[in-house]
Amino acid sequence: MPVTDTISDFLTRIRNASAARHKSVDIPSSNLKMAIAEILKDQGYIQDFSKSEDGKQGVLSLKLRYYYGQPVIREIQRVSKPGRRIYAAVDRLPRVRNGLGIAIISTPRGVMTDKQARSENVGGEVLCTIW
Repeated sequence: MPVTDTISDFLTRIRNASAARHKSVDIPSSNLKMAIAEILKDQGYIQDFSKSEDGKQGVLSLKLRYYYGQPVIREIQRVSKPGRRIYAAVDRLPRVRNGLGIAIISTPRGVMTDKQARSENVGGEVLCTIW
């Protein structure tokens, strides 16, 4: 069955794999998912990621991270959905857990965290929040 919201599917696979304490999770690849995975790695939510070719669109393999047996990603939520897009100006970007978490924003300058978007003074579509 085709997936209509690939980002929600991406986040759900990460959430389910973390809850099941899997070491890694394989996800169909796309440029947007690679950008989100890069942010997750830079912010310390996952250990590493790699892309392998399967003859179709490729597979993105994420190595999940745990701290004393507990998943580092406690909550990961989709904000903007295909049926209701959520956009925010730079002064309205969400603060996740008072700065302890991150929001991933799709801006005209690329995909970045809420903190990076504030420093570059750009707004955009709020894709998801993580803490």
